[in-house]
Parts: sequence; structure tokens; C-alpha cells
Amino acid sequence: MEYVRIATIEDEFEAQILQSILEERQLNYFLKSFYDSAYDGLFQRNYGWGVIFASKDNEKEILEIIDDIRKTV
Repeated sequence: MEYVRIATIEDEFEAQILQSILEERQLNYFLKSFYDSAYDGLFQRNYGWGVIFASKDNEKEILEIIDDIRKTV
């Protein structure tokens, strides 16, 4: 399965909620954090917490989940 970059994740809280929902729905994904201890989180301040990768087939559903999370927080 080929994974594509779906969206930027804003913070750790959003990442945790998203992971929980994706696992509950049994959707395959890969979450990459921009945290680097050598730079003490510098990249996260500039680029967001990280990014979510998943199958193109699941892109719409994942974007809707992220949108719902952002509306409720």
C-alpha cells in the first residue's frame, strides 16, 4: 500500500485524538512527528507537530476527522 501525505497535525493533543479515532476505525496510517530533541522542538514550532500519512483512498475520511477534531477543540 502506498502512503501519501494527508495533512499537517497542529499539536500532540490533536495527534492523540486522531490516532485513537483511526485505530478505532481500523484505518492504516503513519504519523510522523517533527520533534527532534537535539533542536528542542524547534521544527514543531515552525512546521506544526507533525504529519499524517495514509492511503489516498482514506484521505477524504481522515481530513473530515481532522476537521471535526479542530471544530471541537
